[in-house]
Amino acid sequence: MKPCVLKIALLTLLSGAAYAESVLVTLEKDNALAIVEPIEGKLIKTLPVGMKPRGLALSPDGKLLYIATSDENTIKIFDAETFKELGKLPSGDDPETFALSPKGDRMYVSNEDDALVTVIDIAKKKAIKQIKVGVEPEGITVSSNNKWVISASETTNMVHWIDVKTNAIVDNTLVDARPRAVMFTGDSQQLWVSSEMAGSVTIIDANTRQIIKNIKFAVQGVTPEKIQPVGVLIDKDRKRAYVALGPANRVAVVNAQTFEVEKYLLVGQRVWNLAFSADQKRLYTTNGLSNDMSIIDLDSQTVTKSIGVGTYPWGVAVKP
Repeated sequence: MKPCVLKIALLTLLSGAAYAESVLVTLEKDNALAIVEPIEGKLIKTLPVGMKPRGLALSPDGKLLYIATSDENTIKIFDAETFKELGKLPSGDDPETFALSPKGDRMYVSNEDDALVTVIDIAKKKAIKQIKVGVEPEGITVSSNNKWVISASETTNMVHWIDVKTNAIVDNTLVDARPRAVMFTGDSQQLWVSSEMAGSVTIIDANTRQIIKNIKFAVQGVTPEKIQPVGVLIDKDRKRAYVALGPANRVAVVNAQTFEVEKYLLVGQRVWNLAFSADQKRLYTTNGLSNDMSIIDLDSQTVTKSIGVGTYPWGVAVKP
């Protein structure tokens, strides 16, 4: 092979390797983690991780993987390369979802049964605060400017605005019935809140903490009670938002500028949580009742693959 051809081939190979990624899916009923190669659409392996794994996240540097094992009342820490368990964090009872600070030094955990948010110093592996919130907190997020922690209380029908500096609630916003997921836009200017029982998403101005829009979903041929919004993602350019509609088996595509619903994408049964690929060219969904995940090509806005992963897939994260 000529040197120039060899160089091109090497660059192509390296370029391909740079975009390789793994999709990590918690399997609630299997007590396991599924590892998927999304380009070829293959389940690589599953690993036992603990009892009733749900929420998961990678540290900002990608070296650590955190998984909430609800029935063990802890957040487990794994090496993100070897998946060896490295330790545990004192999460409080029945952790389901959690959020990391932008620097990865703090973790905020929803304790649904106790109506609390537990704040953890990750380096010290120590709970430094428990914040009383509304009944059944689940959805939780941190703004990218590290100003707000938001906790959504399902039964109180509120989102709580927690000041990062003081770990105190400074405001509450009443939203539609049973708020499940919360997500800031990349610029921290808007908060999007899904409401499962109302079939809606509420958009809140983060500066005034006032509601600016409420989006209702309606899918032809699907009864309203099956339209149950859960996971929400907004792309980095705030061009589109994606909402998992639970038993409606659809992902809603929303124009994030006009707030108009552009289309509904048919995926697996009871679509729950969502994650972008590292380049935001693909969207991955966990489909709890069909025991699979769907891959959506975002350029064409089409579902391209369905991959069986195991029993009751719940959370999803992407490892570049």
